[in-house]
Amino acid sequence: MTTAPEYLDIMPSCPLQVLSALCLAMLLGAAPAMAQNDPGDKAKQQAAEQAKRDAQRLNDLAEVSKQMTGPAGNPECVWIGRRVVHRLFQDDLDTAFRHMDLYDRFGCPGGHIQAAFRCVVKQGPIIDAKAQENILGRVHSCWVNPAAPPAPAAAANTPATGTTTQ
Repeated sequence: MTTAPEYLDIMPSCPLQVLSALCLAMLLGAAPAMAQNDPGDKAKQQAAEQAKRDAQRLNDLAEVSKQMTGPAGNPECVWIGRRVVHRLFQDDLDTAFRHMDLYDRFGCPGGHIQAAFRCVVKQGPIIDAKAQENILGRVHSCWVNPAAPPAPAAAANTPATGTTTQ
């Protein structure tokens, strides 16, 4: 009796072969779905998101200009000044000083940077250094109102440790 060659076996002898056949079938089935994604749609979506961010920036600058009087409320002073305060807070002094040169060139008041930076520092350190929103929000609020009272510190809420009399 003759036996059939191994490549003619219908039943796979190893579960690994079954698994590889299933993976191949899934990849072949998913290829048409991946081909339907149009790069033009992605570019349109990115352009729409960028336009939305630009509109938000313009609205933000206009809002700050309405809230503030004097040259510190000018859009160019707000835009550059907040960057200076942010860079100072992040210890990027070289970039901050380069921005300050531009700030001075536009005739913006240097005292406002000092007051806004003082306000940011008085509010204490930011625990999570990766929380950009917290830093930018703090800079924004201090730019609009540098005389704002510092936010209550998180350390004030923690109980004091040490010896107590009982």
